[in-house]
Amino acid sequence: MAKHTTYIFSHEAKAQAEYYIQALGGEILSIMTYGDLPNAPEENKDKVIHLCVRVAGVAFFMSDNLNEAIDYGSSINLNLEFETEYEAHSAFDNLAAGGQIKAPLKLEFWGSLFGIAVDKYGVSWMITTVAKSN
Repeated sequence: MAKHTTYIFSHEAKAQAEYYIQALGGEILSIMTYGDLPNAPEENKDKVIHLCVRVAGVAFFMSDNLNEAIDYGSSINLNLEFETEYEAHSAFDNLAAGGQIKAPLKLEFWGSLFGIAVDKYGVSWMITTVAKSN
């Protein structure tokens, strides 16, 4: 069996992780910078080579992308499913602040809240709640 962990590339991995901690609650579990490597170029010493952050109870890996533009595209969304409407609204509002709402968070025909927000870093998030049984 495989374990899936989302890996987010950034130009500001530590700042982006701290943003997710503020938006969703959590903590940075580990961080390694290029400065931890022997003979790292001085201009990259504070850049993140690997970071693990747990937000909303989910672990994500992150890293600074030093040489390439980042295009998150439109084919992948990160989905967070919450137990309560309060948690879902809080997460959605926090992630949408400074970003863009692609689909407002609202009750859908299948019985759960659903919405899509693109955060200020360009990452697309689907926020849902556990469907209520009839």
